[in-house]
Amino acid sequence: MEIIKIADRMKNVHSDIRGPLFVEAMDMRARGIDVLRLNTGNPATFGFKMPESLENALRGHEQKGVAYCDFKGMPEARQAICDFEKSKGIEGITPDDVFIGNGVSEVVNFALMPLLNDGDEVLVPSPSYSLWGNSVYLASGKPVFYVCDEKSEWNPDIADIRSKVTSKTKAIVLINPNNPTGALYPREVLLDIIQIARENNLLIFSDEIYDRLVMDGLQHISTASLALDLPVITLNGLSKSHCVCGFRCGWMVISGPRHLTEEYRKGIIQMTSLRLCANTLPQLVIPAAMADDETPSSMVAPGGRIYEQREATCSVLEQSDGISFVKNKAAFYLFPKLDIKKFNITDDKKFAWDLLHATNILLIPGSGFDWKEPDHFRIVMLPEVEELRAAMMRMGEFLDGYKQK
Repeated sequence: MEIIKIADRMKNVHSDIRGPLFVEAMDMRARGIDVLRLNTGNPATFGFKMPESLENALRGHEQKGVAYCDFKGMPEARQAICDFEKSKGIEGITPDDVFIGNGVSEVVNFALMPLLNDGDEVLVPSPSYSLWGNSVYLASGKPVFYVCDEKSEWNPDIADIRSKVTSKTKAIVLINPNNPTGALYPREVLLDIIQIARENNLLIFSDEIYDRLVMDGLQHISTASLALDLPVITLNGLSKSHCVCGFRCGWMVISGPRHLTEEYRKGIIQMTSLRLCANTLPQLVIPAAMADDETPSSMVAPGGRIYEQREATCSVLEQSDGISFVKNKAAFYLFPKLDIKKFNITDDKKFAWDLLHATNILLIPGSGFDWKEPDHFRIVMLPEVEELRAAMMRMGEFLDGYKQK
């Protein structure tokens, strides 16, 4: 029998968050070394609990989740999602426009597969959560990365986006609030991107998973609320806002003129029908989560864990020589920049590897988020304040004498 080879479509797919660095960290833990895992945004591993509102919604109702449900999701859950998105200004949607999946990761696949033919292009931000670029590859498309500008608080570079639209471009992806930068896009930036989509007949994908984790008195603006004349796919879920990543509970909402998406919807229905339905137990808590704004709001208000952990991280990094950063406005990520001349860094993966072995801190380098330069890395700010502060100080001490060889 011949060696079984990997398919060509896997060539450009990468999973750095749980890639070789993660495997090495897990091996270190198996040897008894205590590794601080700042590689993934998984609140429960750092002591964040499922909210009482969700516990109450689940407890005693488990039998409701035993059977298959509608391939789009449970009616009560879809109604709650629809009401929530309408409260954010998205007009003309009904529960029939909502598709619930096993996390945003699954619904991204449902959204892209019916859209793309071989070689079709999708504009994807850089840096970005690698799910999007990887999923485009797996759908036989080509991600074309547009620049988010650090000098402009990580907002998308509108001129760069315009320059990368071609006859093959089918869609544009927004991640707002952004992962890995924690940027929150203002109305004027969203309107500029919407206009590009309008002029070029592009479908908009708006990943808004962190929309309820916004700080400093700012407010998230739904892309679809500003683009009522265009097809927009809004993606969201409970993993981050209510700290239940393991529930794998995400969804997408199709808005805009119905006649423009009728054929496309048929493909999404084919995809969602194939897997019969999403996990039903997590869907039981969706109505309670949509009504529970206190949980996410309390985490990002002054005195809340996410807010205070951000403040602690930034206060230490401000004193670290050779590191600069744009303070995040949302989510729980920071994307600092290293002075590559000072540290002689040419390989960001090697930097992360060296840091792991010297400090027992696991970070993901910028290349894991489709950032081309070897000068950035992502910090997940989920550990308790004192643990984060100590980790940032260890990192600073490591950098004091670091020179990449």
